[in-house]
Amino acid sequence: MTQTPKPQNDVKPPSADGLAQAASTASKKGPPPVHLWNPPFCGDMDMEIRRDGTWFYLGTPIGRPALVKLFASILKLEDGKYFLVTPVEKVGIRVVDAPFVAVDCDISGEGTAQTLRFTTNVGDTVTAGPDHPIRVTRDADGEPSPYVHIRRGLEALIDRKTFYRLVDHAVPGPHEGGDWLGLWSGGLFFPIIPMAEL
Repeated sequence: MTQTPKPQNDVKPPSADGLAQAASTASKKGPPPVHLWNPPFCGDMDMEIRRDGTWFYLGTPIGRPALVKLFASILKLEDGKYFLVTPVEKVGIRVVDAPFVAVDCDISGEGTAQTLRFTTNVGDTVTAGPDHPIRVTRDADGEPSPYVHIRRGLEALIDRKTFYRLVDHAVPGPHEGGDWLGLWSGGLFFPIIPMAEL
């Protein structure tokens, strides 16, 4: 007796092409409202965002910037895990550090009136402030990793060249637990370097 072929289980549904098509359709009327979507979990996909912001699918870099931007538009963070979501499906992906990289910053004004406007590798632009805070973590060797919040819990790692430019604009400011150098933007002071390290 012949059996009806079962769907291939070795290919994890949905496909990257299917997600891209759904994202493209959803983004025609503006940024996809992923925060409003709560579709069923469909499993994990072999997709990874590396620390330098490069997206990989099945171990190969995704070479089309437009496709990366499309996937980035449907990225969602839930309970510390990253997913690509559409109105009908949700798949898990791996993120090594932050999902985005801040590749540039426009610095205007001075002192408490300073404004920092970041641009990410996927074309997002945000102004640091109450809704887009900057934070800096340090590894065991003391190496700083600076981040800026982009949207709905998703952050961008501020790249090295941009961070060095920011350090040049750092000023002493108010912070609990000691004296720090930091940056003003959106009326807030963001500490980045303890004065004791200088």
